[in-house]
Amino acid sequence: MSRRNTVLRTQLGDAARRPARLLLMGLAMVIAAFVAFGTVLAEEIAERTVLGRLSGTPAAADVVIGPGDEEGATTRALAAARRVPGVAEAVGRTDVYVEIDGQPGSGFSLLADPGTGPLATVRVLRGEYPDGPGEIAVSERTVDRLDLPVGATVRVLTGISERPVPLTVSGVLAVPEDSGELAYTSDGELSRLAGHDGLTQVEVRFAPDADPAAVRAALDRAVAGTGHEGSTPVLASGEEARLAEAEAVSERVHDLFAVIAMFVATAVVAATLVATSTFRIVFAQRMRQLALLRAVGADRSHLFRALVAEGALTGLVAGATGVLAAAGLGYAVPLVLRSLGREVASPGRPVGAAVAVVLGTVLVAVLAVVAPAVTAARVAPLEALRTASTTAAGRGVNRLRAATGILAVVGAALVFLTVLRRLPGPETQGHDPMRLLLLIVASGTLAYAALVALGPVLVRPLLATVGWPLRRLGPVGRLAVGGVGGAPRRAAAVSVVVALGVTLIAGALVGSASLTALSKRELAGMAPGDLHVAANPDGGGFLPDGFVERVRGEQDLTTVVPYRSVSGVTVAGGQVGGLLAVDLDLRRLSTWKDYGAAAGSLDDLGPGRVVLLSHYAEAAGVRPGETLTLTLGGRTVELRLVATLDNTPVDAGILLDPADLDRLGVPARPTALLADLVTDGENARTAALKTLRTLGGGDVAVQVLADARDDADGDLREIFRVMLALLGLTVIVSVVGVGTTTALSVVERIRESGLLRAVGMSRNRLRAMLTVEAGLYGLLGAVIGLVLALPYSWLTMAALGESVPVEFPAGRLALVVLTLAAATALAGLLPARRAARVSPVAALGAGD
Repeated sequence: MSRRNTVLRTQLGDAARRPARLLLMGLAMVIAAFVAFGTVLAEEIAERTVLGRLSGTPAAADVVIGPGDEEGATTRALAAARRVPGVAEAVGRTDVYVEIDGQPGSGFSLLADPGTGPLATVRVLRGEYPDGPGEIAVSERTVDRLDLPVGATVRVLTGISERPVPLTVSGVLAVPEDSGELAYTSDGELSRLAGHDGLTQVEVRFAPDADPAAVRAALDRAVAGTGHEGSTPVLASGEEARLAEAEAVSERVHDLFAVIAMFVATAVVAATLVATSTFRIVFAQRMRQLALLRAVGADRSHLFRALVAEGALTGLVAGATGVLAAAGLGYAVPLVLRSLGREVASPGRPVGAAVAVVLGTVLVAVLAVVAPAVTAARVAPLEALRTASTTAAGRGVNRLRAATGILAVVGAALVFLTVLRRLPGPETQGHDPMRLLLLIVASGTLAYAALVALGPVLVRPLLATVGWPLRRLGPVGRLAVGGVGGAPRRAAAVSVVVALGVTLIAGALVGSASLTALSKRELAGMAPGDLHVAANPDGGGFLPDGFVERVRGEQDLTTVVPYRSVSGVTVAGGQVGGLLAVDLDLRRLSTWKDYGAAAGSLDDLGPGRVVLLSHYAEAAGVRPGETLTLTLGGRTVELRLVATLDNTPVDAGILLDPADLDRLGVPARPTALLADLVTDGENARTAALKTLRTLGGGDVAVQVLADARDDADGDLREIFRVMLALLGLTVIVSVVGVGTTTALSVVERIRESGLLRAVGMSRNRLRAMLTVEAGLYGLLGAVIGLVLALPYSWLTMAALGESVPVEFPAGRLALVVLTLAAATALAGLLPARRAARVSPVAALGAGD
């Protein structure tokens, strides 16, 4: 017992004499915990931000009655919910479109909202929220586009009367997504105006002191039989309802959360590798001191336990510090962003996750320290006569390590091939990418385990290529390359951290570029132009004579593309019917470059060739290159399918050439057009909207598609900001991890630096050599990381679905390599300055 205590006291005393080394070792664990908990908080921020942006259900709603239910909720369900004990508030949601009397094609959506309180989705800017019959409040954009200021009265056509109903504007609102055609009132007034008791859903907020389970059970009983025709509407938690709404708006929400989960898993791997590399370097540099303990009688088991206890204590302190730092940043950043006008949600209070990260950091520290501790405990007393630097600079790998590395390579390859075989194809239904992403993380982990094991063997051949230009720079370059090559284990330990950072960053860049390209495709289908003008059915279904020419004559409008549309087209002998066919020329649109075929090529569209929405092509059983038959009335045409689209413009199911639409007997007059604004902005959009309505004379309906594009694009920008935040965490992993290990390697080589100074090397050249050497570590790691990042990034995007394009931003990836090489050089700059300031006599007399 006394001998074991002596070993522990010796270890603690050594740590006290070398606070810089202890700080650097602890810093690696702090960063590990910071990244792990920071990623958890980032995931919560991402989820809450996305759900808040893409869903209409307020965050305060604890239960939602009737979301997505065909039976739906009713006013009876709303009344029943309000009577349940423990319910603080219940709000009915519904909407109805009303047409302004005397203005065909002009109207607005009337929605229900309480106007105040936690469940309100709007905020009063001017005037008052409606509190009486016949009152409405309109959105700020609606005031300008429909000329409805406070106090104005508008007559609308509703379901309660054949005569126009007067509505008075009582206030102006700030709303989540302002389309310019929005008005709000209470749920009771809206139900009266709609003329029925149906509701889209009922949102329920519990009282703060209520038992959620008990209130939920009481709600189940209360709403039984309150649906249409005595049915019972379904109940869902607020979180379930918000996620379902977000998924309905964007198919990529699930993919985004899957990628974020992959970041969480990868962050844990990053923490383990950083910690393992740090402990390995620290123990290698303490080899002489450990050997002296063995020489004076320290038992191997006592030495091993002391090192593991040191790692566990370091993990506990560092884990708590990292979690607190991440929590401070995670809660502060959203507050700062919101003060700057960014709609970013705050994370929750994941106490369980925080405790798990602290305990996990201790576990990671213990696991990370085991292998280095085993090696260190086996040190022979004879090693006391050698220098620590010599031990740290050992070459090659032993047989066990080589075998482990080879097995890891084989395992990574097998898992990679398994994912490759399971990638979704054109006929895959209900694909869930989570399992494949976890397999990719497993394969990547094995690949990096192989890199850790075989790194010293890979350093020299890579250095021969990467270091060739540096050797041409003179003695400083040759000495830097020689310093890295002379200590392959140290070089591998430092470079593997950089390689991990590059892989994470490159993966985030490829993912961001790929999802951006996919989002542009979706936006191109949603908003192919800034403005869409369609003929009113009451006017015969065709644009007025001369309307297209008048629009083209407007100086504020450009890229005017008219087209014809016809519904009721049948594909492949009646297998798929009732489709909308259009002869819209995609090449003339400003968004043409954003379109991407799910299969085939859009460039081949022309006479005798057709493009289908992917869903209809699958239903009809046709693929690009095959022939299909289109039928309209008594006419049929045979066309060759050249491409399919996942997102077609103007809700079309079929895109075909004008000549083929002629063959189907469709009149030559256009039914709609798309146009772009010369100058964008709210004033320009409002002016163009009013101009087009005037030119159409009440016979056209105008949509400002740019509004929907901005809303969706804003959602995407928020998503990618969260991804960039995750990218920032990966940068912290790599740069700080490299800074730690580089600083340790440079600081512990004081004697080597003193020898170089003694033989005549100036301080400036020594400082330059050590800085270049540190940069070379980064360059080696960047090359390795990029080689691994490219196939794994491609595989990750392919695992999300066949429709996801894979984009490799070559310029940004090259910039990452150069930036991290520079960052690692800077990481070694301060230690190099310290080493250069030490006199040769003091350096040569330094001991370990």
